[in-house]
Amino acid sequence: MSAGKGAAAAPPPPHNPDKADLTAWLAVIAGAIGALMATLDISIVNSALPTIQGEIGASSTEGTWIATSYLVAEIIIIPLTGWLERVFGLRRFLLVMACLFTLFSIACGLASTLPEMIAGRVGQGFTGGAMIPTGMTIIATRLPRPQQPVGTALFGSTLIMGPVLGPLLGGWLTENYSWHYAFFINIPVCIVLMIFLIVGLKHQKMQLEELLHADWLGILGMAAGLGGLTIVLEEGNREQWFESTLIWRLSAVTAAGFIMIGLGQVFAKRPVVRLALLRNRAFAAVFVLGLVVGSVLYGTSYVIPQFLAAIAGYNAQQSGGIVFLSGIPAAMMMPLFPILVAKFDLRAVVATGLLLMAASCWFDTTLTAQSDGSEFVISQLLRGLGQALSMLFLNQAAIASVKPNEAGDASGLFNAARNLGGSIALALLATLQERRVEFHHWTIYSAMPANDVGIQDWVASETAKFGTGFEAVDGAIRSIDSTVLREAMVMSFSDEFTALAVAIVIVVPLVLLLRPLPKGPQKMAMH
Repeated sequence: MSAGKGAAAAPPPPHNPDKADLTAWLAVIAGAIGALMATLDISIVNSALPTIQGEIGASSTEGTWIATSYLVAEIIIIPLTGWLERVFGLRRFLLVMACLFTLFSIACGLASTLPEMIAGRVGQGFTGGAMIPTGMTIIATRLPRPQQPVGTALFGSTLIMGPVLGPLLGGWLTENYSWHYAFFINIPVCIVLMIFLIVGLKHQKMQLEELLHADWLGILGMAAGLGGLTIVLEEGNREQWFESTLIWRLSAVTAAGFIMIGLGQVFAKRPVVRLALLRNRAFAAVFVLGLVVGSVLYGTSYVIPQFLAAIAGYNAQQSGGIVFLSGIPAAMMMPLFPILVAKFDLRAVVATGLLLMAASCWFDTTLTAQSDGSEFVISQLLRGLGQALSMLFLNQAAIASVKPNEAGDASGLFNAARNLGGSIALALLATLQERRVEFHHWTIYSAMPANDVGIQDWVASETAKFGTGFEAVDGAIRSIDSTVLREAMVMSFSDEFTALAVAIVIVVPLVLLLRPLPKGPQKMAMH
């Protein structure tokens, strides 16, 4: 047979089922981009918040709703995403969410009043939050099992990078351009995202009959319960908790919402979320661990900029750069994740990640009034490595702990736990900081006897700086109080890092309840 005939007769190369094509990877990248935008927009306004408040005429208390409204909407939508996927089809659902996210981002960038900004942020939260758990659906449906750990590493890295990249990007845009660009930057990204979704995902028929048989009690209860709880946590400290009528009313709404969710679990043919999964000890352990990891991820992103601004005098961009350090290990871990999945027991890896996070928080308990951003370099790198190991493997543990047909609900609950943990941490840390500052303030004063020679010399030297007479004494007292208050603030920040370290150590034993991943191809989340 001649070479020409042989070439003509040769069959086409067989399709390799273990390797995804380009369109599949475009879809995976689209899922990662969507998750990155959603998590990044939680924190991107934090650095620009003082500037935004000034331009739209909002007080500092009112301005916190710019961040809170996004988080409330996102926490509500995440558990509902699996049901919405089934109703509208994955591609159609994500395209609509990406398009609406772009429009709401434009609305935020053009907002000139607080109500306009809050409305835009609520819309961003609903549409952006929907893009977080769907990233795992794309990985499970478009990648062959041998390549799914690679997709999981890419997706997991975006969930960690978003909260740490947000303050840096928001601060840089605000310092060098305008806060408006913190929202307008989503426009070109969303256009790329929609192109990738169109190319990478297949069309699916809508299942509108799901609307007739939906767990409407659970859906309404989810909005009231999770929304009310998040607002109570966010506003509780500012409103003096249960001294406030508003907090009592919101708590009643929260309780009613959770009762409705419970009734939906009993009476609905298919509850919108399967809370029965929490009866599974392995998944319950994952859920609690997700709460703690989320609290450290979002809690430290809140505490560190607060310290650097109040004690070290850093601006938004400088603080964002320090927060971003924890994202470096996440990026470096991405190519190693498939190897770690194959070689190591997930329980050992998760425990290692948690202990690294605890150690990083413990290192930060030694801060002083002279500390600056350089003091956080080692702890931030350790924290980032711990978060990467914990987050990536806990997602796998969530799926390994349930049946394949429950994987979507497990993924939704795990993602909701992470964000809810962040919300709880922000509320508790704000309360802890306020109370410990007051405690340390007066404790330091009580340890300063008026007849002590050293104290008297200090007062005299401070008084001399302001001249003579009553005004000099008054100035000296204010100067001394400022110094004492500064030391009290540093001690309160140390207390916050101590609380985070202790919380992590307490939950580490829960890793013993996790189920090891099955040998061979890994099961992946269905959303």
